[in-house]
Amino acid sequence: MFKNKLQKFIPYIIILLIYTSFGFLSYNDFFTDRNFSDTASSLIVKYGSRGTEVKTVQTKLKRWGYYKGSVDGIFGWKTRSAVVTFQKKNGLKADGIVGTATSKALGIPVKAATTSRGTVSRSNEVYTLAQAVNGEARGEPYIGQVAVAAVILNRVDDPRFPNSIAGVIYQPGAFTAVADGQMFLEPNETAFKAARDALNGWDPSGGAIYYFNPATSTSKWIWSRPVIKVIGKHYFAK
Repeated sequence: MFKNKLQKFIPYIIILLIYTSFGFLSYNDFFTDRNFSDTASSLIVKYGSRGTEVKTVQTKLKRWGYYKGSVDGIFGWKTRSAVVTFQKKNGLKADGIVGTATSKALGIPVKAATTSRGTVSRSNEVYTLAQAVNGEARGEPYIGQVAVAAVILNRVDDPRFPNSIAGVIYQPGAFTAVADGQMFLEPNETAFKAARDALNGWDPSGGAIYYFNPATSTSKWIWSRPVIKVIGKHYFAK
């Protein structure tokens, strides 16, 4: 009877021996954070992590004023504290772990995301820009949505602002949609199209680097900027 039971498991034992012999299967492959995180993101680092990925995170946070320590590739308490501060400031889960959402917010490329429409291939820049358009200009005329995307790109090219799309969008206090969480809604197709049109060179704003809604703006300073275009509810200024 025991012999019959053993014979049933022989094929499974053979398969297991083959996999382990060639290094295809190991304990670490199943039980490390990296194995699971790679299915969702190209980067997940947390307290205790080391390497170039940590340096990338530290560089981003240091550039934007969240991190004051050395860019040494060691994810210690200073780095974790900076990540938590960044997450709180940008409406993210403040767990101190750089996962999918935080990677996107930092402008660090992530793998294709899975939605109800299936796996969508898109560059991180297009997605981040579409998020901003959706959060800042949802409901505006299409040309106005492209103009908002163009303003962000104009800032990227302006030496007074950060030199990346994510850097411009997540510059502290720069955009209302980041502060109120609208930035983190799933962008609609119109926002994606507007982002692509702006990236392809269309600038309905006329080179503006600011925009505001005069009905809701509470900044006195923004009114000092020369308005060059009015599209929908937004004034676009230099």
